[in-house]
Amino acid sequence: MSPSDASAAAETEAKFTSALPADEPPVNRRPLSSQDNDGSHHKEKLPVEESVEVDVDLENENDPEISQIPLEVRRVVSLHDDTTLPTLTFRYFLLSVIFVIPGAFLSAMNSFRTTYAPYSVFFVQIASNYFGLWLARVLPSRQVRIPFTNQSFSLNPGPWSVKEHVLITVTAASGATGNLALTPIALGDLYFNTRVHPAAAIFFMWSIDAIGYAFAAIARQVLLYEPAYPWFQALCQTALFETQSKQNKNPTPTARKQMRVFWLVLLGITLWQFLPEYVFPMTSSLAFLCWVAPHNPVANFIGSGLGGMGFLNLSFDWANISNYLAGVPLFLSPWWSQVVLFASFVMSCWVLLPAAKWGGLGNYPHCLMTNRACTADGGRYPVTDLVTPQNTFNQTAYEENGPLYLGVHYLWSIFFDYASYVSAYSWIAFFGAGQIKEAFQKFRARRKNKGQGINHQYTDRLNVLMRSYPEVPLWWYVALFLAAFVAIMTMVGLDIMFIPWWTFLVALATGAAVVVPLGWLYALSNYQLPIGTFNELLYGTMVQNLKTNRSPIGASVYGSIAGDAWYRAQYMLQDQKIGHYMHVPQRAVFFSQVFGITMGVPINYAAMRWIVDTKRDYLTGSVVDAAHIWTGQSLAGSLTMGVQYVLLGPTRLFQQEQFRPLPYAFLVGAGAPALIYLLHRLFPRAKFNLWNTTIFFSGASIFYGNVSTGYFSRFIGGFVVMYWAYRYRYQLWAKYNFILAAAFDAGFNLNMLLIFLCFGSARVIGMPNWWGNDAGNVEKCYALE
Repeated sequence: MSPSDASAAAETEAKFTSALPADEPPVNRRPLSSQDNDGSHHKEKLPVEESVEVDVDLENENDPEISQIPLEVRRVVSLHDDTTLPTLTFRYFLLSVIFVIPGAFLSAMNSFRTTYAPYSVFFVQIASNYFGLWLARVLPSRQVRIPFTNQSFSLNPGPWSVKEHVLITVTAASGATGNLALTPIALGDLYFNTRVHPAAAIFFMWSIDAIGYAFAAIARQVLLYEPAYPWFQALCQTALFETQSKQNKNPTPTARKQMRVFWLVLLGITLWQFLPEYVFPMTSSLAFLCWVAPHNPVANFIGSGLGGMGFLNLSFDWANISNYLAGVPLFLSPWWSQVVLFASFVMSCWVLLPAAKWGGLGNYPHCLMTNRACTADGGRYPVTDLVTPQNTFNQTAYEENGPLYLGVHYLWSIFFDYASYVSAYSWIAFFGAGQIKEAFQKFRARRKNKGQGINHQYTDRLNVLMRSYPEVPLWWYVALFLAAFVAIMTMVGLDIMFIPWWTFLVALATGAAVVVPLGWLYALSNYQLPIGTFNELLYGTMVQNLKTNRSPIGASVYGSIAGDAWYRAQYMLQDQKIGHYMHVPQRAVFFSQVFGITMGVPINYAAMRWIVDTKRDYLTGSVVDAAHIWTGQSLAGSLTMGVQYVLLGPTRLFQQEQFRPLPYAFLVGAGAPALIYLLHRLFPRAKFNLWNTTIFFSGASIFYGNVSTGYFSRFIGGFVVMYWAYRYRYQLWAKYNFILAAAFDAGFNLNMLLIFLCFGSARVIGMPNWWGNDAGNVEKCYALE
């Protein structure tokens, strides 16, 4: 590569990492008059969809409609549309049901695991394409009349449509996911012998999803149509849709090769994952220091990735490497965000953990690697004793057991969680205010021009194409919100869901307030910020002086309402961005999303009931899972937060010596972006703007007490994929990166489904112990405390 090319590539990398529109790297610019390496001229171009692999190669890159679209986007999406393609067909409904049911079950099961890779929407995307092609061949083209109406539909409206394909995948992405309301419902059952009626539980779960979807209307006007916001997850799925569409219509050599690579990698990952997940658990955490000194407590703690620091620990388990709890997928997140996340991991595990273990950090030597509440001498705190039958604080039990303590690691996790929440607002104020202000101005302009959709406020090609379809009217979102609002207000008014009715209104307000800033962060960096701890703190502040409604489950209920408002809004925006990229009618996308959650929620509840009934001892901590998978870590953390914020209350809690530093986290979260902004203005070439404090603080807030492996492996993989390959092998990266992302996640989830069906559905069949599945310790860390 020449110096000029290297300089251009470096400039392109910088623009990509800041998620702004970038010029195409010189190595990928292919003028129509160019020649192949052997000197032969390209053949004359035929219609775009049939003869070229990237639409932008036939476009003038100086055309304003094209130049506004970021490089990564215009190298993937089609710049042409066929408005006659069918959308909501019989095939759509049939395949949606087939793929949502198992996905909803597996996703709910993931909610109780320590690490996981989600039910892959890419698996749905691949499998539904083949099913759709098959149905298009075998279904009769007979018209079926809808009873009691004059309407009818065709069982087979013609060739398999890419828009049907997109809508099936969007439905699965909406319905085949977990639900935050599973946590309070499971907590009541596991720890307080309180089982919410199934109908009430299902209506509550659906309603918090629907509220989140309604809240998407707040941010979609700002974040969805602006071409500078790439939404990398949406772009990844779009790349696969485009490849499959070309393969279906007129397979090119490249499309055939991409699909061959996808299937080979998917098969390889599916087979490989039997080793770390079942046959050979040792491969999930290679603790080299434990191999050298298996009975040395210090070496064990430093090297273990399952209860230790995870220093130089490698994992070959995709569940640990991908670990979506960390929020930064290896194949989909810019390199700068992966560096920031790894830096937070290093600080938390390789600096603070040894400081707390051997340096006296925090002045509380017990319970370092647990997120359960403890007594002064390190015993397990009987938190359920603090609740009276009337759901009030049991002062007598508190005086008998003494103050509640948290391990230092869990304490700094809470500290950085507070900081990350405030940092999100501060960061957007310093670095994103201009972009959001411009988007709001366009929104206001649209309101002045009655009859014109928001697509008319943008002039890039994608928005121009979407002008062919009517926008989703605002009243659809309002109706969705009102239905959910009435359902939840009825339940909290009848005291079914453990919170006072007026706190539900506050939860709605706080949920609405975070949609735009956190959506902006996700749209640019592919990082989803978890915001649970702050919600629980706010709820505890509101109810700490009440005489009733002091159940610790209430904090989790409140957090599920406020948190799901953001999470579901993000899901809706992301999938609507896919529809935008693939030119699918907006109203069809909206329907498919609501249809998805309506199908998925009852399956979520059924899966939760099965997990709670069969894994109860693991989840409560009565029995230890040797693989550290069914630890109930998330449930234990939610229970601890509920006790400390609701029963003890923030006022009493922060007066305790151990908790006094926590309020300063809000100052740190507000001040850190200001410092980074100052450094960025003083040294603009140093790229301080990439050191996103929100991602750093959120990474440091992850509790690594059960699993600290996978992060080093992810950092190495991210360097290869998102730095080296993107920078020096861009054409190869553009051709295969998103395909590999789909294959890895789909292979893992297929493997997890096979393990469940073969070894855990009817009767649990455990793997016999052997050298790679050591009964004493799968890592050979025999002295790990």
